[in-house]
Order: sequence, then structure tokens, then C-alpha cells
Amino acid sequence: MKKTIAIALSLLMILGLAACGNAANQAEQSSEEGNRVEQSSAEENTAEESSAEENPAETVADDTVPMDNSSAEDEEDTEVSETQENRVLVAYFSATNTTKGVAEHIANGLNADIYEIIPEEPYTDADLNYNDNNSRSTFEMNDPSSRPAISGSVENMEQYDIVFIGYPIWWGDAPRIVSTFVESYDFSGKTIVPFCTSGSSGIGSSAANLEQLTSGAEWLSGQRLRGSDSQETVMEWIDSLGLIE
Repeated sequence: MKKTIAIALSLLMILGLAACGNAANQAEQSSEEGNRVEQSSAEENTAEESSAEENPAETVADDTVPMDNSSAEDEEDTEVSETQENRVLVAYFSATNTTKGVAEHIANGLNADIYEIIPEEPYTDADLNYNDNNSRSTFEMNDPSSRPAISGSVENMEQYDIVFIGYPIWWGDAPRIVSTFVESYDFSGKTIVPFCTSGSSGIGSSAANLEQLTSGAEWLSGQRLRGSDSQETVMEWIDSLGLIE
């Protein structure tokens, strides 16, 4: 009986020791797995930090670098400043809209202001009939003192440094309404650039005759242009003047 009890106790002790051993092994395995997880996580974090250092722009998707527009803004400011330093006006008379197209080319090319010389009494086709000795235009051109009235006026003419004056050629001269225009303002200290349109006649003495009606202005040589001339052609002439740098 004592032997049986002793054997039973021995078996219980052996089973107890075995259970403790298994528990210890499991704990050790759990610890090792935990260490491996921590080590793996640490390695991943290190890799991400290294990647972030090499590619900082990818660290935060919303971290966009703002574009430096200072250079473009400076260029725009310079262009505006140059325009303000040399204010340009393109004034023109155009009974049939031929001179109008050339004037618009100049204004667009120089970003200049434009002013149309509009008669208070518009010209009709009959008025412009140069074959009729009794037509209005014939009477006006035969009278050097004729000054047809203009509707409206240029505001703040004093602000302009350069004034282009355009007109068609009538009977070898500028229409008398253009004389009305040049006599209506003080062009002292301004640069005046005359231009004309015609079927075949050149600018002739028309610009010189207008110059005599002003004082204190610098008149440049005029240019005959065609209504069909492109803006590129017109601007080639403008560029040759060396007015705008």
C-alpha cells in the first residue's frame, strides 16, 4: 500500500514538473515572438524614415512647394512701368474704315489708347465723290481754312508722350478735319508720328502741312500704308522708328 502511494506521488510530481516546463517553454516562445515583432516593426520604421529623408516631398502628400512667380510679376511690372513712361495715343480719321484698320494694328501692337476723329456731320458717299466739283469734300479741300467740326474730344491729352495721327489722302493732302484736330490741342513736348492710307498717292506734303499748324512738337517722317497691310507689316515700320524699346 505504501509503495502504491509513493508511486502515485512520484507520478504527480513528474506531471507537475512537465506542466511547469511546458508553461515556461510557451512563455519563452511568446517572448521570442514578441521580440521578433518589435524588431520587425523597428526595422520598418527605420526604412520609412530613411525613405522620407531621401524623398522629403513624398512625406506629406499635401506638402506642395508653391511656384515662385516673382520673376513673372517683375517682368509684368517692368512692362507696365515702360508703358506708363511712354503713353501712346493713336488718333485717326477714317471716312471709309480703311485707315481705321491700320490704326487698330498700331494700337494693338503697342497696347496704346485709340481715338477716332468723328465729324459732327458724317460724310455721305456723295460728299466723298471727288469727281463732283460740288461735293462737300471738294469744297473743303479747295479751302485751306476749312475746319469741319469734330464730335467729342481726347480726354487728358497732356498724359500722352507719343501721338500717332492717321488719315486718308484727299486731293494729295490730309482731310481738313485732321487740321481741326491738330489745332485743338497743345502738342508741346510730344512726339507726333503721321501715317496715311491711299490707293496710290504717297504721304507727300500732308504731314508737313499739319506740322505747320502745331508748335513745340517733334514730328517724325510719315509713312503711307495700305488698308490691307497686316499687323506684322505695320509693326515692322513701328519698330524701325525706335520709339518703343
